[in-house]
Amino acid sequence: MVGIHDAGLERASQVAAQLGVNAYPELRALTSSCDGLVVAVPTSAHEEVAVSAIEDGVSVLVEKPLAPTLGAADRILEAAERAGVLVQTGHVERFNQAILAAEPYLDRPGFIESHRMAPFTPRSLDVAVVLDLMIHDVDLVAGLVGTPLRDFSASGIPVLTHTLDIANARLTFEGGAVANLTASRVSLERMRKLRLFQRSGYLSLNLADGTGEFLRLKKDLAEIQQEASRNPAAVNLGEIVERIPLEGDGAEPLRRELESFADALRGIRAPVVSGRDGREALAVALAIQERIESHVVDTRST
Repeated sequence: MVGIHDAGLERASQVAAQLGVNAYPELRALTSSCDGLVVAVPTSAHEEVAVSAIEDGVSVLVEKPLAPTLGAADRILEAAERAGVLVQTGHVERFNQAILAAEPYLDRPGFIESHRMAPFTPRSLDVAVVLDLMIHDVDLVAGLVGTPLRDFSASGIPVLTHTLDIANARLTFEGGAVANLTASRVSLERMRKLRLFQRSGYLSLNLADGTGEFLRLKKDLAEIQQEASRNPAAVNLGEIVERIPLEGDGAEPLRRELESFADALRGIRAPVVSGRDGREALAVALAIQERIESHVVDTRST
């Protein structure tokens, strides 16, 4: 790590001293000294900072959402293509221990349900809850299903701010898979849960603590039906369902994300979440947000 730059110079100096690195007074001074830059600024400033770094020949890891608009996202990607540098999007949930532990058991989920709830804070109020929170699950679900989005419906309302604070979206994918996503930043408690239903079983993942479990039948269904016909009382959930605990290796997801970026810079592997992935998640999230906002406007005008 070479150093940091922040608009708050006093804060930058404090953090740099804690980490034993340089605090650069200007962004250009930092980008002239590094190979890769983590862009962790308000979403409205992503394009300005990322493009500036890219034009200096520096690859970027841009926190989600990649940009506030598709036009801004496209300009970031186009600048990177011209400069021949990498763009990685900071969808850190891709590195969640629960997601990684579930991978061996994934088998074309047909229905996915996510709940991402958080208490209100004055952070990230420059974007609505769809871009602030739901976009995590838009990206996760797209990767887990693996087929193009076919259609969606959505609803939501502002509660404490002038933008959407709670939202729900139902996504339908080619092949028939359905995902139901709920995000709120006005909840009394935190929740980050993902449930996946597939023919081979059921995955319940707690993204907050990186754990989960996989439930599947211990026996063939025909065998279970035969046993039930002979002695219905002997067949219960505990007897027929195997519960497999899912736990990761304890690695911090943010650390994994940064290691992925470092590996991409070294040419070891492509970014796990590319700039193009970030752009696609942004496109879906913006479409969800626009549909909800048009519904809210129509409702209030009647």
